[in-house]
Amino acid sequence: MMQPVLEVTDVSKRFGGVTAVDGVSFKVYEGEILGIIGPNGSGKSTLFNCVLGQLNPTQGSIKVDGHDVTGARPCDLNRLGVSRTFQLLQVFPELSVRDNLILAGQEHEGTMLDRLLGPRDAGLTASANQMIEFFRLSHVADEKAGGLSYGQQKLLDAAMAFMAGPRLVLLDEPAGGVNLTMLGHLRDRLKAINTEQNATFVVIEHNMEFVMALCNRIIVLAEGKIIAEGTPDEIRSNPEVIEAYLGH
Repeated sequence: MMQPVLEVTDVSKRFGGVTAVDGVSFKVYEGEILGIIGPNGSGKSTLFNCVLGQLNPTQGSIKVDGHDVTGARPCDLNRLGVSRTFQLLQVFPELSVRDNLILAGQEHEGTMLDRLLGPRDAGLTASANQMIEFFRLSHVADEKAGGLSYGQQKLLDAAMAFMAGPRLVLLDEPAGGVNLTMLGHLRDRLKAINTEQNATFVVIEHNMEFVMALCNRIIVLAEGKIIAEGTPDEIRSNPEVIEAYLGH
C-alpha cells in the first residue's frame, strides 16, 4: 500500500487538566481531500496547530511522507512542502495580487542569497500568472490585495497556499465569511486543482455543506475525539454526528 502523505498517530494535547485533543489518528493519501469538521470546542484548531508545528502534542506522532515531524517548526514543515492558510487572512494589502503570489512562491524557492542576488521576481512571474488565471483573478491581477472583496481575498489566500506546488496544504476555514456565489467559485477552484494537479489537502471548516461538496472523506471530532469517519453521505446520516451537532 502507498505511503501516506500525512500520518497522525495517537495525538493528544492537554492544557493543564483539559484534554483538547484525545488520541486522534488518521492518514491522508496523495490526491485526497480530507475534511475535518466538528462543533465549536471539538479540538479542530488545536489538532491543526499540532500538525503544523504551532503546538507540541502532549503525546503521539506526526509524519509527512514518512518523516517524523512531531514538534517541527513551521519553517521546517514548509521546506518539506507543507503549506497552509489561516482563519485570518494573510495577504499583503499594499501589494498587488501578482506580487502577493510571487512573495508566497519565494518562501519555497531557493536560499536567501538567491533572493538577494537573483531577479526581483525570483523568476516566478510566469507561475504567478498561471495561478492568477487558474483562480480566475486575471481581472484584478494588478490591483492591491487590500482593495479586493473579502471573497476575492480568500481566493487569493488559497492561490498563495498552492503557489509553489506544495506536497500538502492545510486550509483553515476557507469558507468563513464568504458569500454564497464566491463560495461556489472557491469550491470549484479547489476541486479543479485537486483534479488537474492531484493536489492533496486537508480542510478544517464549520460550513458542513461546503465540506460535503468538496471532500472525498470526512473526519468528525467531538470533545477532542474522532466520533465518525467516512464519505460525505455516510457522515450526513451518522446518528453520532447528528447528535454532536444538534445535541439530541
